[in-house]
Amino acid sequence: MSKQLNILVIGNGGREHAIVWRLAQSASVNKIYVAPGNGGTATDSDKIVNVPHLSGSPKDFEALQKFAVDNNINLVVPGPEQPLVDGITTVFTKVGIPVFGPSAAAAVMEGSKAHSKIFMDKHNIPTARFQNFKSVEEAKKHIETIDYKIVLKADGIAAGKGVLIPETKEEALKGLNEIMVDKNFGAAGDEIVIEEFLEGDELSILTITDGYTFFNLPAAQDHKRIGDGDKGLNTGGMGAYAPAPIATPAILKKIDELIIKPTIDGMRQDGTPMNGVLFTGIMLSPSKEPKVLEYNVRFGDPETQTVLPLLTEDTDLAQVFLACAEHRLDSVTIKTKPDMFSTTVVMAAGGYPESYKKGDEITVKSPLPANTYVFHAGTGEKDGKVVTAGGRVIASTAIAPTLRESVDRAYVGVDHVSFTGKYNRKDIAHRAFRDAASTSQGITYADAGVSVDNGNLLVEQIKAKVKSTARAGADSDIGGFGGLFDLKKAGYNTDDTLLVAATDGVGTKLRIAQIMNIHDTVGIDLVAMNVNDLVVQGAEPLIFLDYFATGKLDIEVAAKFVSGVADGCIQAGCALVGGETSEMPGMYDEGHYDTNGTAVGAVTKSKILPKIENMKTGNVLIGVTSDGIHSNGFSLVRRIIEVSDYEYTSVAPWSKEGKTIGEEVLVPTKIYVKQFLKSINEGLLLGLAHITGGGLVENVPRALPKNLQAKIDMNTWEVPEIFKWFGKQGKVPYNDILKTFNMGIGMVLIVEEDNVDKVLSNLKASGETGIVIGSLVDRKEGEEGCVVDNVEGLY
Repeated sequence: MSKQLNILVIGNGGREHAIVWRLAQSASVNKIYVAPGNGGTATDSDKIVNVPHLSGSPKDFEALQKFAVDNNINLVVPGPEQPLVDGITTVFTKVGIPVFGPSAAAAVMEGSKAHSKIFMDKHNIPTARFQNFKSVEEAKKHIETIDYKIVLKADGIAAGKGVLIPETKEEALKGLNEIMVDKNFGAAGDEIVIEEFLEGDELSILTITDGYTFFNLPAAQDHKRIGDGDKGLNTGGMGAYAPAPIATPAILKKIDELIIKPTIDGMRQDGTPMNGVLFTGIMLSPSKEPKVLEYNVRFGDPETQTVLPLLTEDTDLAQVFLACAEHRLDSVTIKTKPDMFSTTVVMAAGGYPESYKKGDEITVKSPLPANTYVFHAGTGEKDGKVVTAGGRVIASTAIAPTLRESVDRAYVGVDHVSFTGKYNRKDIAHRAFRDAASTSQGITYADAGVSVDNGNLLVEQIKAKVKSTARAGADSDIGGFGGLFDLKKAGYNTDDTLLVAATDGVGTKLRIAQIMNIHDTVGIDLVAMNVNDLVVQGAEPLIFLDYFATGKLDIEVAAKFVSGVADGCIQAGCALVGGETSEMPGMYDEGHYDTNGTAVGAVTKSKILPKIENMKTGNVLIGVTSDGIHSNGFSLVRRIIEVSDYEYTSVAPWSKEGKTIGEEVLVPTKIYVKQFLKSINEGLLLGLAHITGGGLVENVPRALPKNLQAKIDMNTWEVPEIFKWFGKQGKVPYNDILKTFNMGIGMVLIVEEDNVDKVLSNLKASGETGIVIGSLVDRKEGEEGCVVDNVEGLY
């Protein structure tokens, strides 16, 4: 067993969080200290401790060294480039503590672009044509004489911003002044590199090396621009994916032979061997010739968050880092997961990369989907909460067997993160899909974003659950072209039977389910919205069919949804006999889906409801309680939350169990079937009203003749707190809320006065409670079909 390690990681970004997250998985790690750390490293694991009073600044070098000695640190991992350039490695090695990172002399490869270009020229490493200048006048003369597009690079470290790409000579001369005269990038502009502008696709190669042996992590592709389509200002990186499909085995072999190996050998031969991670930025020309854009001497961001999840579980990263620092990398094994892809989507503060706000609370809904991770970058802690503390705030990473699936899952992860002003690009990996679409080998259905295999796999996963809904007349076997039902086997005389059908969806409640990653309850909602519309016509639901449409099929999500549909069918006593799962890339955003259902029932002609001709003044209205908001009014729900200080992940103020608002509003619609069938069959009901969109005031009149009015007294039942809270929070007028929500009554029964006790008894026997909430009265011309009294003062 390897010795237990105490590790000190220096940095506070997304790169450092990903490194710490992976190190914490190592059985050989005892404790990880992060200086200063961020909101993610503060809450990830008991192994991890933030040291917020220390950073990688030279002013802290002495304190860092003392901290390392006092805490028996066995390994130091500097994250950012500046401490490495400033010589932090020597601070620890001189007291015998190994460092996974290069010496200051080797770090000049990143600290000076002029130095790295001279190095490439010396060792015949392919790169763009260039010249270095310390004189402004000499640089101007050079710009005047060249006849190709150029790039201006400040020599020193400029936080990723010291690169200008002028379109004209006038812009080039202006940029030269910005760098060397105006000193917009400080001392980094004391020297300038003027090099040829290269066109093509960029690749990021992260190479772990001890100066002799090296291992390349999967080739990644970064997205530097702030806007979709690679538009707008440059950033530190808005997302990445790996392995990039353009990095074919042949191209990677060429990169190794022409660039990576000569670089590592050259640094060693020059007396500045590389230890740690060599980050090589490469431009792959249209003719697939690789050239070096730049070197960095540390992990990249967000490439680190992308590639580290691709390491196999048996790769002990802590031991890899230690072996590197001790120049014995060939003594450990590094492996990556074959046939897996990773995608990272960065979420930034609104306004980044220019001015942006800090201090907003960040919430992350858990659990995250399988193989999806959230890495903190510009986050901190305040009053026990995680808050925004930088421009690039946080990132979602997901791995999957296909690039398309990893992208889609990463965006589902994005939906789990909430903070004010959150911004992210929506087209990460667009270049990979562009290349796939233009391939000369032809486009497959999978290339277009549709997986027939996943669809078949879903059918196999849900067959057993669907089978559990079988009933007399139907076998509930799926996978064929349609479902069959035998009315006679169900006990119906076909000469006296009518079929009744209903179709409905769940509406925008689905969006909340997707944000909360709760998908089974909306399956119940779908069944309820349909079968409840059947029972109000006196019909018994017999069969059900569902429709599920999505941009990219997530089998886990779809299976949970269908499981909910099956549960709803069992509650309603109907058979799930078929359905359609439709994968439609381009129609729906990543992680989004829509659904619809159709229920078919049967009713004998003598039991059809409502019996309008038998209704009269004095008939009694019995209310049956709802389980919550059910599936209507969610546009209002979402708007109220949107303009409030609450998130769906906030604890619901009315919840006695401490549930979140999202969990409370996702309580499924109650299914009113078995509770009513006995009273229907005994002829005790005159009518039923399902309280959906339109509330009590619009749904009850749908079951009444034009000459009668429903008078309902709101004092007869206790309105659930959830409705009062939304009404008060949104300052919703009473007339509006009565036409939007069910207010705690999900179904209204219209009953002859003499039959009230019998109906209430039947309800009680079925486990339901009925409440007399009003009666029918004569309706005068111009009056509403339903009047609700005692509403004032509700909230």
